[in-house]
Amino acid sequence: MDTKPASAMTIGALARAAGVGIDTVRFYEREGLLPPPTRRASGYREYTPATASRLRFIRRAKELGFSLDEIRDLLALSADRERGVQGVRQRAEARLAEVERRLRELRRVQRGLQRLIDTCPGHGPLDTCPILAALGDPEMP
Repeated sequence: MDTKPASAMTIGALARAAGVGIDTVRFYEREGLLPPPTRRASGYREYTPATASRLRFIRRAKELGFSLDEIRDLLALSADRERGVQGVRQRAEARLAEVERRLRELRRVQRGLQRLIDTCPGHGPLDTCPILAALGDPEMP
C-alpha cells in the first residue's frame, strides 16, 4: 500500500495547482527546470508544494516573455542570497528593453499597414491594388 505525506501531489494535482498541463510539467522536468520528483513504491511521481510554486514561477516568467534559458538564470539567481536581487533586476531590465524594441517594431508595422489600407479603395481590379503592389515592390524594405 502506498502512503504519502498529506502535502504530496500527483502530477495531475501539480498541473492543476500551477495552471498548466501535465505535458508541460513533463517538459519542464526534461528541461531541468523542475527537480526530479520522488517516486512512490508504485512508480507514480510525487510532487511537493515547493514544486508547484516553482512551476507557477516558470509559467509567469513565460507569460512575461522570458525564454527557458532566461528562466533558468532567474531560478538560479532566486537562490543567490547575496547577488540574486541585482541579477534578477538586470534580467528584468533586459527583458523590458526587448519588449520595448518589439513594441517599436510593431508600431512601425502598424503605421505601414495603416498607410496601405488608407490608400486602398477596397474595390476594382486586383492589378491596381495598392496593397498588393506595395508588397510586390522590390524597393520596399
